Amino acid sequence: MDRTAFMIGFSIMAIASLVIYATGGKKFPARHHTLMHASVPFIAATAYLAMAFGFGNLILNNGVTVYLARYADWSITTPILLAGLVMLAFSENSKPGEMGGFLTAIIVLDVMMIITGLVSSLAESVTAKWVWYLWSCAAFLGVVYLLWGPLRTIAAERGNALAGAYNRNVALLTVVWFIYPIVFLVGPEGLKIITDPVTIWAFLILDVIAKVFYAFYAAANLEKALSHTPRVGAVSR
Repeated sequence: MDRTAFMIGFSIMAIASLVIYATGGKKFPARHHTLMHASVPFIAATAYLAMAFGFGNLILNNGVTVYLARYADWSITTPILLAGLVMLAFSENSKPGEMGGFLTAIIVLDVMMIITGLVSSLAESVTAKWVWYLWSCAAFLGVVYLLWGPLRTIAAERGNALAGAYNRNVALLTVVWFIYPIVFLVGPEGLKIITDPVTIWAFLILDVIAKVFYAFYAAANLEKALSHTPRVGAVSR
């Protein structure tokens, strides 16, 4: 176990959570994005702290360590990030119940992706491991379809500025999220091509991009879009 990497992850995420909240917008509609993006690294910091102290680190019979806190982190933080994208696509203009359907579908697919990925990592039968891995990838592709299909179409209807912000945000997050299953595939829980310490550092770098850099990137895109979008009849909250 690379405790140093976990403590570095904890420190980065804890500090980032404070900075994101301190520098983020505090007025509607940017306020809820600030709160959501500040909560993501705080949750990640908790997971890294747990892994650093060995809580939830499960060693299988084949010697592979499964970090349960990592999957707990992903099962909470990825739905938050997806909710932010759905909210940006609708831009506060959805009909009653319209956004809720997309939120439910994309979060269900996302959580199933994480759960089935965990099952794959716990499976010691080769057949079971790859069946569950592929099923996890299928759920991930469902998430990607919703982001790049109907939600992208809805975002385009909100105007060029907000559509551009949505496209930039979803592009970065999609690219980073595609790398996660690749690291899993070549790591100890998959083909064992790279070692556990290398996997830990790889996931740490990906987490920093997806949860810290992305928060500032998304906030900048939203601020730019809002500055170019007339808000008729807007009420400050």
